[in-house]
Amino acid sequence: MKKLISVVLAATMALGIASCSSETTNTGKDKYLVGICQLVQHEALDAATKGFRDALVDKLGAEHVEFDEQNASGDSATATIICQNLVAENVDLIMANATPALQAAVAATDSIPVLGTSVTEYGVALGIDNFNGTVGGNVSGTSDLPPLDEQASMVTELFPDASTVGIIYCSAEPNSKYQADSVKAYLEEAGLTVNIYTFADSNDISSVVGEACNNSDVLYIPTDNTAASCTEAINNVALPAGVPIIAGEEGIMKGCGVATLSIDYYGLGYTTGEMAADILTGAADVSTTPIAYYPNPVKKYNPEICEQLNVTVPEGYVAAE
Repeated sequence: MKKLISVVLAATMALGIASCSSETTNTGKDKYLVGICQLVQHEALDAATKGFRDALVDKLGAEHVEFDEQNASGDSATATIICQNLVAENVDLIMANATPALQAAVAATDSIPVLGTSVTEYGVALGIDNFNGTVGGNVSGTSDLPPLDEQASMVTELFPDASTVGIIYCSAEPNSKYQADSVKAYLEEAGLTVNIYTFADSNDISSVVGEACNNSDVLYIPTDNTAASCTEAINNVALPAGVPIIAGEEGIMKGCGVATLSIDYYGLGYTTGEMAADILTGAADVSTTPIAYYPNPVKKYNPEICEQLNVTVPEGYVAAE
């Protein structure tokens, strides 16, 4: 964790320096073709893509950038085809939104710059042992990893009488497993009993949530893309059961959770777009650009679900809009 904190601080300092600099000057090509592969449509990823596009337009000018934006509809095989097609188009850069999209882009090219966003842990996603914060080669990007120890602490802060926590995530998402394992360890250190429940895809999510609710006082759902696209189904089970959910990000919380320690996905995407502008114009080298982390996560709560579950929210939390 200390290593992660040092990487976050370094990235935060770098972002601060970047924010003080003037806008990137468009040099080299008259127009850049930028490919976007987004894994699935949901609030967090949509916001990250919008932030990315806005940053590139702000930095380069709308007349100097063209986007080929495609959505894989939650299917990794489709993400692979999208990235292969973007490579065939000879795009100047690929933005891969979410872990499976990043994996598809990395598999498709080792020469075109690839920037990930909404990716939790690059070492896990790309199978890099002893990851030091810089991927190298043609890959960099931004991470949506919040402080997991602080997310775990929200369980005991909001529900001090809870004794059993169920953690739910999609087994196909390695970064969800990373978060689940980390939060499980923190909660067990606090003396709670923790059980893991996984679902393979959206087809069995309701039954898995039902099982978890039957055996848990509180549920935790990490930044999981499949869960984020199925919040209505989750809420339809958890809310009637009276089981509150701590979420890994704001989109999941708005759909089915009571609270989160969340980042701003638009801001994360915007930072990714600023990185892309620097790489495209030669102001930065993708191979030496470290992964950037969102520096100021915010505690938020869902007023509607908190009211329905009679959850008292302490000071320091902001109501989600």
